[in-house]
Amino acid sequence: MPHGYSVLTADDAFWRPSNQLGVLNTDLAKQHEATNLGARFWRLAPGQASTRHRHVEQDELYVVIEGTGRIRVGDELLTLPRLSTLHVEAATVRQVFNDTDADALWLVVGAPVEAANTLEMTPEQLAQLYPDGPKALPPELEDR
Repeated sequence: MPHGYSVLTADDAFWRPSNQLGVLNTDLAKQHEATNLGARFWRLAPGQASTRHRHVEQDELYVVIEGTGRIRVGDELLTLPRLSTLHVEAATVRQVFNDTDADALWLVVGAPVEAANTLEMTPEQLAQLYPDGPKALPPELEDR
């Protein structure tokens, strides 16, 4: 990293579907070789959800970049307008989903960094981080 910074243009960002639910995302922190925080854009098409999960140590900041943000935090359902932010503590269960008719783009930033590759986790790790399994959908999307 020359001069203590790096730039990643939108055209150069690598996007891929998530391992479990196929949500398009780009790992910004990895592409910048950041080691102290995690950061991703998540683009949820109508009818998509991220995994319902929690972390061991990593707090997360959620920012709605485009569309309407729908998220369940614990048992509370939130609807966030564009450019709203939400901080979620590590142990709190959360799930972003999109039950609207337009894409929703979220920026999710977390620290300290916590590995989250479901393909490399033990069954015990999966059960701790994903209380309903890594493919559980929220009630709002079950009948879609």
